[in-house]
Amino acid sequence: MIDLRRLTDDEAYRQGALRKGADPSVIDNLVSLEPQLREAGVARDTIRAEANTANKAIGKAAPEERDAKIAAAGELKGKLTEAEAAYDAIAAQINDVILHVPNPAHESVPDGDEDHFELLHTHGEPGDAPPHDHADFAERMGFIETEHAVQMSGSRFAYLMGDAVRLELALVQYALATVSAHGFTPVIPPVLVRNEQMEKAGFFPTDRSTVYELPEDDMSLVGTSEVALAGLHRGDRLRDEDLPLRYAGFSSCFRREAGTYGKDTRGIFRVHQFDKVEMFSYSLPENSWDEFDKIQAIEEEIVQGLELPYRVINIPTGDLGAAAAKKHDLEVWLPSEGRYREITSCSNYLEFSARRLDTRTRSSEADGPGSRLVHTLNGTACAISRTLVYMFENHQQPDGSFVVPAALRPFCGLEVINPPE
Repeated sequence: MIDLRRLTDDEAYRQGALRKGADPSVIDNLVSLEPQLREAGVARDTIRAEANTANKAIGKAAPEERDAKIAAAGELKGKLTEAEAAYDAIAAQINDVILHVPNPAHESVPDGDEDHFELLHTHGEPGDAPPHDHADFAERMGFIETEHAVQMSGSRFAYLMGDAVRLELALVQYALATVSAHGFTPVIPPVLVRNEQMEKAGFFPTDRSTVYELPEDDMSLVGTSEVALAGLHRGDRLRDEDLPLRYAGFSSCFRREAGTYGKDTRGIFRVHQFDKVEMFSYSLPENSWDEFDKIQAIEEEIVQGLELPYRVINIPTGDLGAAAAKKHDLEVWLPSEGRYREITSCSNYLEFSARRLDTRTRSSEADGPGSRLVHTLNGTACAISRTLVYMFENHQQPDGSFVVPAALRPFCGLEVINPPE
């Protein structure tokens, strides 16, 4: 959730929200309501203090003054009820719209739609198209079965088979080993959460169309373990000296893929159910951009270990999710399509989610800063099915075999997988 006071007082902050497509009329409405809420809060608190004083005075009053004191306290109680109702009415108006306002874009985020990204750097040399694209190759190798999966579950579902299962588990182990070496604690979180947590984590209402919901239970399946990891310290008061707190969630993830009809329907590039290792950090505000760089560096380390050519881009405002102040995508070369496609992303939410989650930190030193909202960051360590797609194309050999990247061999015991006879 945005900082309402800052939205009112900070022009750059307000412009950051508008750059991401926030409705100007909504912003103007919030800006007009903020001083009204502030004034109503002062009036409420003033009357509450007077009412408390009046109630205490009853016990100290002389008998002949007691009835008058009780009447005065009763009058203040009525005024307090009215003042609280006035404050709640303004707060309700704000709450109806504030969750629809995105986290303002950082000043370094480029403007424009998805084609206006900023190229930051590349690594490795893009290869030529292989004999078979990832979908055909996976079918020929017996890595996936889609015909019966579609009959059973519908499009964008597949059975992962044989050595591909060993490759998947190797990817999980490799990703967890890598992030653990950088101080991330492995976590297997719940994948079914209350819708309230979806809102607190910043996914509702803006991303609701992508989520599988269970209306009868008021719960949803997560599209990323980030949702559950954000709830791990909900309402907590952390200590400055304990930050950053770093977690690596491994879970199955579920996405409707709304708005992608007809796109990437072959193979396992874009599926409704997939496994993922996700990094999540709780950071001190002054250190969050260093943490952002660290998460990105880990993502690059993982992809470099898989011997995949890639580039890193700064995502523009028109393609930036509601909760992110800034996001870098790591895109791997997909030879059959002759272009780079996303494999991981790294986002800094600043205090946007922490404000909803009420996750704060405080120094234990007497002269240290007071209670502050933490900054939260997330980054994909490994989206398994999509990583397999890139591996199938970039490590496919002319003779139809598949060479397992050296980084995965200790985890699966495979070096070369030959096509079935």
